Amino acid sequence: MRFLRRALAILLAILSAQPALAAPALWKIAHDNTTIYLFGTIHALPPGYKWQGPTLEKAFASADTLVIETLIDKDPQAIARLFPSPDPTLPPILQRVPEKSRAPLAAMIAKAGLGANQLDQMPTWQAAFMMMGAMMRDLGVDRGSGVEQTLDKRFTTATKRIEGLETTSQQLGYFAALSEADQRELLTGLVDGSGDAKTDYAKMIAAWSSGDEKALAQVVADDEDLSPHLRDVLLKERNANWAKWLKARLDRPGTVLVAVGAGHLAGPMSVQKMLESAGVKVERVQ
Repeated sequence: MRFLRRALAILLAILSAQPALAAPALWKIAHDNTTIYLFGTIHALPPGYKWQGPTLEKAFASADTLVIETLIDKDPQAIARLFPSPDPTLPPILQRVPEKSRAPLAAMIAKAGLGANQLDQMPTWQAAFMMMGAMMRDLGVDRGSGVEQTLDKRFTTATKRIEGLETTSQQLGYFAALSEADQRELLTGLVDGSGDAKTDYAKMIAAWSSGDEKALAQVVADDEDLSPHLRDVLLKERNANWAKWLKARLDRPGTVLVAVGAGHLAGPMSVQKMLESAGVKVERVQ
């Protein structure tokens, strides 16, 4: 379930050492007076992690528009309204994972300072979100140091346009629309993989920061326990939608930086592969 945790857009990335020279991959598509850069991101990074080199700086400076996965409302109350009301008829959260995962989940809940009763009235996908947030805090990963947040500040300061490929409601809707079985798979995978989080994301960042496309694709491919349905909903279908948007955006002039989770730009179902299948030439520039 390692890729699923990345796809939720709440990554628990951590790395013990800064590489001597980070060079994350950057791609480009172009047509007439339009240039679109494709940049894979890590949503949360260790504080002070340095990843911006000359090639990226040049691309960022040339872009008049930043496009990210979703524009998150900065009003906490507005975000809270997107989540469902408590439902006292739901089964206890510990009963929604296999027996072998119940003790680890209970320990995670206690360590996070939460009560199981707080999660009992949440749909399973929302409870998983809560636990992922707790894991991120526990590992000391700074979402404010994530790539999107850094780019958002930069483009906001420069008074440049910022857009989202999806709305927050739409993105949450992908998870709310999952069957209960899929939601429980999501939560169980999170619990069962929690002990490997540091190692998994050290590998993820190492592949990302070095621009190792094959290694990044392998991280995605290694998720053998991710069901075909979840893979389709959280990766394939969204990538296909974004590829269509990108191809259509080539018809409007301008320079655009599209920054989405690195997992969406790796492997056989990547956005680039889908663009190439649609007849769009994709060039790697870093």
